[in-house]
Amino acid sequence: MIVVLTGGTGGAKLVEGLAQILPARELTVVVNTGDDLEWWGLHVSPDVDSVTYALAGLLSTDRGWGGEGDTFDCLGVLRRVGRPAWFCSGARDLATHLIRTELLKAGKSLAEATEEIVRKFGVVATILPMTNERVETRIETPDGELGFQEYFVRERWQPEVRGVRFVGAQEAKPAPGVLEAIRDAEAIIIAPSNPVTSIGPILAVPGIREALRNSETAIAAISPIVGGAPVSGPAGALMSAQGLPVSVAGIAQSYGDFLNTLIVDSRDAAAAVDLHSLGIEVHCTNTIMKSAADKVELARTCLRVFAGARSAQSA
Repeated sequence: MIVVLTGGTGGAKLVEGLAQILPARELTVVVNTGDDLEWWGLHVSPDVDSVTYALAGLLSTDRGWGGEGDTFDCLGVLRRVGRPAWFCSGARDLATHLIRTELLKAGKSLAEATEEIVRKFGVVATILPMTNERVETRIETPDGELGFQEYFVRERWQPEVRGVRFVGAQEAKPAPGVLEAIRDAEAIIIAPSNPVTSIGPILAVPGIREALRNSETAIAAISPIVGGAPVSGPAGALMSAQGLPVSVAGIAQSYGDFLNTLIVDSRDAAAAVDLHSLGIEVHCTNTIMKSAADKVELARTCLRVFAGARSAQSA
């Protein structure tokens, strides 16, 4: 079983690639829920939905989030009548949010609701939210705190970031199956996701980081930083606010207490040399996933890295 910790568009792309080369039942995805929000009275889990759509073959190739061919007429009506419409949910997304909210109100946990939705979409792989409890990523700015989606979507990640915290994380527990998946994994991949607000909330849930530290299997991370800058989004500003260099070294620092291998883009080969002193192996390849073939090739690279690690251990 391959376990992936993920959030954001980069993670969904990698999961798409892995699904093309692995039997579905051998893939387990642990997903960030720090981005979840209530919108129009509905429980929205953006990262869970992106992974679900990716594995169902429905993820929008243009946007990297939401369903392919979705429509946004509802947003237009809401704007016309003066209602908040800054969070872009398409009609198909709304159906998913309605189903999830209905299941939660009926007493299902987030993990149970996710499992039911995933099966309805015909996905065989296992998708696990990081926790059933509410954890909210909050961004500190000069004008006060913002929820992650307020910062990222409404404000288009323009405010200065002074800090990040995960409200509710210390009281949360890993969702059923998360620790067991890490324990039983043949290999673990940290997706090329924002280390602060996509992977950070997962690691903030008590027990998950410890499980990774105690894991005896190979753990590899793919850097979302290429050439000293994030591939997309506000990862640079968020890393700087947390005291991390915006570089492959910053990614290594984020995961250094449990990481075996860091997969970096070939453009960062020179910058990655110093990471060997931290006891982290470095593998250079193309990490930019512009096409379906790129996604599959990066997934294959991950599996080759793990195969090499197993060969080295048995030698």
